[in-house]
Amino acid sequence: MPKKNIAIIGATGFTGSELVRILHLHPEVNISLITSESRAGEKFSDVHPFFRGIVDQQLYSVNDLDQFEVDLAFLALPHGVSMEYVEKFDGHSFPIVDLSGDYRLNNPETYEAWYNKKHSFTKAFEYAAYGIPELYRDKIKKARLVANPGCYPTSVILGAAPLIDSGLVHTDRIISDSKSGITGAGVKAKTVNHYSNVNDNFKAYGIKTHRHSIEIQENFERLGDTEVKVQFTPHLLPIDRGILSTIYLQPKSNITEGKIKEIYEDFYKDGPFIRLLDQAPAVKNVRGTNYCDIYTTYDERTNNIMVFSAIDNLVKGAAGQAVQNMNLLFGWNEALGLNQIPLCP
Repeated sequence: MPKKNIAIIGATGFTGSELVRILHLHPEVNISLITSESRAGEKFSDVHPFFRGIVDQQLYSVNDLDQFEVDLAFLALPHGVSMEYVEKFDGHSFPIVDLSGDYRLNNPETYEAWYNKKHSFTKAFEYAAYGIPELYRDKIKKARLVANPGCYPTSVILGAAPLIDSGLVHTDRIISDSKSGITGAGVKAKTVNHYSNVNDNFKAYGIKTHRHSIEIQENFERLGDTEVKVQFTPHLLPIDRGILSTIYLQPKSNITEGKIKEIYEDFYKDGPFIRLLDQAPAVKNVRGTNYCDIYTTYDERTNNIMVFSAIDNLVKGAAGQAVQNMNLLFGWNEALGLNQIPLCP
């Protein structure tokens, strides 16, 4: 069987470079096209020098796409930009995995309320599938458009999904305290990711209004088939990559740690990238991989179930999960090309 030809639309950011890093060694694909509107004509390794001698292929404009054979396209573009390309490619036969937030929510009205931007191509909401394979595997396999989840939502949703699905916890006050490395802010220089603001510092941001709050909440409502309220607060860590989320939920009745572990083991029995731990996870233990490490415990004193989840925000939180979704779309083993060993220390 010939390899599948893959296009990566948007090469200059962290997500585009991670997609190339993973796909370069994927046994069933060929990176046919990498685009950059601002750097077209240059080499990919000019933009990302660590690829020199490994991936030196030329960057093209997206307008050159019809010159290439494309079996699937990844959109590694900012929020508010991807929707233009989903519309541009609407008549093409290839499926799309979109790594922006433009189709992650239930409808355009919710998107506009949380992203403060008018949505320009609402038709695609009708056929977009939310791309957490562990939850929506069957829908993803049939999708024309996969909305790859946000990095924070991936860590929180995977962390608490088994308990929401079980119906054994209250859903009117779920609290998630999440911390991310600075690559989550993107590759462009901003005040928030200046060295002097990040180094030797730690702070909360997006308090009460972060757009990932509604993404998490909508998925919990879908899972639990009930109204959900999520208090989500992100924090910025002075590290390159990684997310650690601590989630607090209250059981509806008496529960034991043994019962909680049983729920998680059953829920994730077919999840190749979920590792259930006997101790709290660390971001270094998932660095550079598609793993999500989860630890659960129950505090009888406060009647809180505590869930800790760790992911690499650029892999399981972005490019790795996108490749996992691609594997499902092509009917392959979802772990194909994703068996990296964590880089530690």
